[in-house]
Amino acid sequence: MSDEARAEILSEEEEQQEMFEHFRLEADRGQGPVRVDKYLADHLQDTSRHRVQLAIDAEYVRVNGNIVKASYKVRPCDVITLMMPYQRRGIEIKPEPIPLDIVYEDDDLLVLNKPAGLVVHPGHGNYSGTLVNALAYYLGHTPDPAQDDERLGLLVHRIDKDTSGLLVVAKNDAAQIDLARQFFHHTIERRYWALVWGNIEEDEGTIDAPIGRDPNDRLRFRVCNDPELGKHAVTHYRVLERLGYVTLVECRLETGRTHQIRVHMNHIGHPLFNDARYGGDRIRKGTLYTKYKQFIDNCFALCPRQALHAKTLGFVHPVTKKGISFDSEIPSDMAALLDKWRRYAGNCILEEE
Repeated sequence: MSDEARAEILSEEEEQQEMFEHFRLEADRGQGPVRVDKYLADHLQDTSRHRVQLAIDAEYVRVNGNIVKASYKVRPCDVITLMMPYQRRGIEIKPEPIPLDIVYEDDDLLVLNKPAGLVVHPGHGNYSGTLVNALAYYLGHTPDPAQDDERLGLLVHRIDKDTSGLLVVAKNDAAQIDLARQFFHHTIERRYWALVWGNIEEDEGTIDAPIGRDPNDRLRFRVCNDPELGKHAVTHYRVLERLGYVTLVECRLETGRTHQIRVHMNHIGHPLFNDARYGGDRIRKGTLYTKYKQFIDNCFALCPRQALHAKTLGFVHPVTKKGISFDSEIPSDMAALLDKWRRYAGNCILEEE
């Protein structure tokens, strides 16, 4: 696989609803009884007992594979692991003055509107110019080659490079752990607007189909019924506007698999408009006339990416415990695309009359 391909895989959305091992410790044979929170605070560098207790309260600390409370007494040969719902990374983050569109901020978190084309997190062959580089600069972090990005990994979810829309960023450990738990338990409200090929027959519906990586193309995912390869994935959709050969839909994520909306809509025969990875970058519905082909080419040029926007984001504030919700405007490229289709659909109706 090329470096470019690896970078693209790492840059894509990774809202994996699974646990990843961050630390693993094994108690000595002569270990005396000691509380697990104290044991971890004593054995993990640059980690406070308070942060350990937050992780334990969120059920991220396990002993011999079992979730434990802070009062658990470590015994000889116990295997203690810290399991978090995001992958650990070890990339030096260099702060970069990249503009951010922040729609809300307080002492614990910020919500921002990511433009299409901006990679969320650095990956192989793609170490700069990302949203995390911008956040490092905005939050005042200084580069330190000896420090990994564990404390800069306050993004508890992602969206694809070419998807626009809302993201929440934790500004401290407590907020990060609480928000990560909400994502893990699927209690976050996430609604996307997508323009898809074809006229969806039903006004609303649910796609309940497991998703796994495509063995023939590592950059793609597909619906996979093999329980060992496919992960549970559910998308609820609702038709917002019918525009002839395309349909504007709202998709509500119940789970958050990689490329979930793109894979699910393609699975039911309605790939996202101009989604090159899933076949939406060619004419899927419509006429064979040259004039129509030119119209579609103009649409692709107007919105040169998959027509997908993370429009609504709602969650419980990690400190106030009150529900908050945010809504973002459709970006200019998608708005222009929709207007163009509305004019085209309107003209077709007039011609039919």
